[in-house]
Amino acid sequence: MKITVLHTGYFKLDGGAMFGVVPKSIWNKLNPADENNLCTWALRCLLVEDDNRRILIDTGIGDKQDEKFFRHYYMSETKTINQLLSENGYSPDDITDVFLTHLHFDHCGGAITRKVNDLVPAFPNATYWSNEKHWQWATKPNDREKASFLSENILPIQQSGKLKFVKEEQDVRFSSNITVRFAYGHTDAMMLPQINYKERTVVYTADLLPSTGHIPIPYVMAYDMFPLTTINEKRSFLKEAIDNNYILFFEHDPVNECCDLQVTDRGIRSRRTFQIQEL
Repeated sequence: MKITVLHTGYFKLDGGAMFGVVPKSIWNKLNPADENNLCTWALRCLLVEDDNRRILIDTGIGDKQDEKFFRHYYMSETKTINQLLSENGYSPDDITDVFLTHLHFDHCGGAITRKVNDLVPAFPNATYWSNEKHWQWATKPNDREKASFLSENILPIQQSGKLKFVKEEQDVRFSSNITVRFAYGHTDAMMLPQINYKERTVVYTADLLPSTGHIPIPYVMAYDMFPLTTINEKRSFLKEAIDNNYILFFEHDPVNECCDLQVTDRGIRSRRTFQIQEL
């Protein structure tokens, strides 16, 4: 098994939205905001080679939107998935599976590319994985979440005939070394890959825990559809992670790629941060 981190760059989101009811005087120490109250966030994807499969977990924002869209999110240090694959000796044709934790634009935008006037899969030989419950949620979005589900990122996957659904069960096996856990607080039926790697369990935390700054139980995004569900999911997951010595991999933390955990007098917190290559 081999894991490669594909860091597609940074973007900015409102700090208050990212930390919900937590006061700025507290969260600003964790991820300082700029003069517009915007904080910088990473866009990390993973390439996992397992069972002779090359599994791409999430795809970042992609590059097919217009300039106005990218200006809105203050993109910086961007690289396309194709560039990153090439730097690591791969091509888009080598990807066998695209695993989408959920269908918000910053997680699935790179799954589809624009060729002339057509929107087509960016990885022509890959099967694209979502789950039926989340797919229905994303393709018939509520008004609050609608801006995060862009039809040009989602519908061409189904139209291509390459879409398949993961069975909605906790700990369903995706490959020999990857199981899938589900979370329902951020959006309905988000999928978190849990990877057995070098005798450790690495959990790609997606938007259950976007960063180390979100480890404290009450630190829940205003973007979450069901914040009390997120709180309960975090509490349960963090206890399990402590009990089993899990490694957390952060998709959005602007500085920290991974951490393990410890119990402190303030609750469960990050113990040490590191890169996955250090395992």
